[in-house]
Amino acid sequence: MEMVTLGTTGITVNKNGFGALPIQRISTEDAVHLLRKAYDAGITYFDTARFYTDSEKKIGAAFEGMRERVFIATKTMTTTAEGFWEQLDTSLRDLRTDYIDIYQFHNPSFCPKPGDGSGLYEAMEEAKAQGKIRHIGITNHRLAVAKEAVESGLYETLQFPFCYLAGEQDFELVRMCREAGVGFVAMKALSGGLITNSAAAYAFEAQYDNVLPIWGVQREAELDEFISYIDSPPAMTEELKAVIDRDRAQLAGEFCRGCGYCMPCPAGIEINNCARMSLLLRRSPSKLQLTEEVQAKMKKIEGCLHCDQCKNKCPYGLDTPALLVKNYEDYKRVLAGEVEV
Repeated sequence: MEMVTLGTTGITVNKNGFGALPIQRISTEDAVHLLRKAYDAGITYFDTARFYTDSEKKIGAAFEGMRERVFIATKTMTTTAEGFWEQLDTSLRDLRTDYIDIYQFHNPSFCPKPGDGSGLYEAMEEAKAQGKIRHIGITNHRLAVAKEAVESGLYETLQFPFCYLAGEQDFELVRMCREAGVGFVAMKALSGGLITNSAAAYAFEAQYDNVLPIWGVQREAELDEFISYIDSPPAMTEELKAVIDRDRAQLAGEFCRGCGYCMPCPAGIEINNCARMSLLLRRSPSKLQLTEEVQAKMKKIEGCLHCDQCKNKCPYGLDTPALLVKNYEDYKRVLAGEVEV
């Protein structure tokens, strides 16, 4: 069993974190079953957020009465101190606990610090002093904010996208965290579903002893796959290296990661899927993307207002409207049979 310790927190878990965003899409009964099965198999790190609708409630239902056996990380997207306390109290109530192991600022556009006028970091410190949280963390998709958080010395953990499609700047961030004693939690380890070989993804993450990947789990078959890696972790073989090299070649350049921070769209476009449709067509069974329902979603691109709200909110600096147009044109060619997938 491969283990990882998150920086100076003292939290040591096996190299499989449970990402609980997807369980908001399934019933409480099914979610509790998955969560407990994960725990029984040896997974003890569970990541959720106040923003993930009822995910916290499902975790609370799963682990009531055995709270001390698991580590729970959750997040707040608030921008005010008042909102901080309101969201923290809601999270504690829904999680059925009196403390949170790692409480994180959820993708803020800036790095909260003492004296910045927001009162956010001061609220974090007070919550920690009260014992309501044990460690202070931050999540982000913006490299500049992530680096500032690590360099500030104020945060015990950083959650940031990290997969085998990462660039040199991402590898440098991992190194910075190791040197600073900041725990690195890797989100988007499957790049929002674009990486389809979980063994290759796991073998890549396993090369970094200070990185804890969290895997988004919705179906039992997905969980079983990651559970199998606890006792038999995939090694970086030549075969898996070849998979990674092919994926890097295909996915090089600018592409939508599907993070959803551009949403909602005033024209009702499902940007986080429509802006990467070309990749989804080619990296998953294409018939799933050619249904009447998906066709209707793609057609909404014709109603784009060109307001640039999505472009301005994209943490990766992508020209999202241009990506939507490009993906829609490709989609129409596939539908017409002009392009094979």
